[in-house]
Amino acid sequence: MATATKSKSKLKLQPLGDRVVVERDDAETTTAGGIVLPDSAQDRPARGIIVSVGDGRLLDDGSRGEFQVKVGDRVIFNSYAGETFKVGDDELLLMHEDEILAVIDD
Repeated sequence: MATATKSKSKLKLQPLGDRVVVERDDAETTTAGGIVLPDSAQDRPARGIIVSVGDGRLLDDGSRGEFQVKVGDRVIFNSYAGETFKVGDDELLLMHEDEILAVIDD
C-alpha cells in the first residue's frame, strides 16, 4: 500500500480497494511538422505514472489480491479511463487497476 503526497498542498491520497491514482503525462503541444496546437486541439495523453495504489481487490475468501502495478510504474490506459480530479494545479486520475492496459518498461 502506498500513499501519494503532493508537496504543494500536503494532501495525502489513499485510494481504496483495487484503485490507483495516476498522474497523466503532459499533452503534446506541437505536431511532428512543427505546428503549435491550441489546448482545445490537444489529445488527452493515455499514458501516466502511478502515484498511489490501494489495498487490493477483496477476494471471496476475505484476503486481498496483489496489484500487478506499483508506484512509479509508467502505464498506458484508455484515454477516457478513470475519474479526473485536481489537487492544486495537478490533474490526477483515479481508476481501477483493470482499466490499465499495459506497463511501459523503459
